[in-house]
Amino acid sequence: MSPVKPPSKTRSAKPRREVSEGLHFDDVERLRAMVGAGDRFLILIEEELGVRLSAPGGGQIVIAAGDPQARDDAKRVLKGLYASLAHGLTCDEATVRAALRMLDGGDLPTQPDDGVIRVPRGASLIARTEGQRAYVRALKNEKAYDLIFGVGPAGTGKTLLAVAYGASMLVQRKFEKLIITRPAVEAGEKLGFLPGDLNEKVDPYLLPVWDALADTLGRAELERMRADGRIEVAPIAFMRGRTLNRAFVIVDEAQNTSRAQMQMVLTRLGEGSRMAVTGDPSQCDLLPRDPSGLPHALEILAETKGVAAIRFTRADVVRHDLVARIVAAYEDDLNKRGGARTS
Repeated sequence: MSPVKPPSKTRSAKPRREVSEGLHFDDVERLRAMVGAGDRFLILIEEELGVRLSAPGGGQIVIAAGDPQARDDAKRVLKGLYASLAHGLTCDEATVRAALRMLDGGDLPTQPDDGVIRVPRGASLIARTEGQRAYVRALKNEKAYDLIFGVGPAGTGKTLLAVAYGASMLVQRKFEKLIITRPAVEAGEKLGFLPGDLNEKVDPYLLPVWDALADTLGRAELERMRADGRIEVAPIAFMRGRTLNRAFVIVDEAQNTSRAQMQMVLTRLGEGSRMAVTGDPSQCDLLPRDPSGLPHALEILAETKGVAAIRFTRADVVRHDLVARIVAAYEDDLNKRGGARTS
């Protein structure tokens, strides 16, 4: 009888070594702002990309786990956020989420000068999406465009970026006036029932514009410029019969202008002036018998020299993550119903 061989010992597999990569950043203060309190911005990136991030100190960010593409995406996001902070901008949750969304649209800017609006003695803003970058480039390109349309859903920064650019030019005295106008269209409420004179009646419609100006310039500077007449915010009816010279003009909520109003306000441009027109055709508050002047203007001016039209999509929504999903739900519902718009 042959001897029984003892069972062979199976060698346990070596634990697989986790792949990790490190990034070094010179400015520790900028790095701290990018990481966020309690590493909260790193956690956002981890959840989205399936990597693990840590900040062990010494200006280092360690990227571990995940596949090579995920680690590469994390590096691109971190470098883009770090570069944006070099311009005195802030890092918040919306900025991080916007940087993550931009991964699908191409390279993130590591030198984002073309997407930055600096307001001397005020705030600086950076484009957070590819659509916003195209919009800022058009606003800055004064040699090519004197009329810029920014069209798309709510929360894409159309008005805020135009206001920031106009305020920047005003502070630098490249324009004599910043004029912002919008139609005072009733959206379910009657103007006549509001108390006060005409100015007081339309103030609620202009409040978002004043808020954008205060965010950009600061309240004290805004009040000073408003007092000396360098900033004017008024209903669109007040533009009739005027020629606006050496001014930057913003026509906000343009989807609520009639065709006649749109033609009137576009032809107010005078010597040394430029204009930005912003609106969302899907949120028109005009009655069905009053066609909006915005899509009509976009159509007939599409090939006109000196005119740029930037169209934002739900991918450009930077207000709140839920807003993008709300916009998507309404777009899907509209498509299911064959594109018919309800007022």
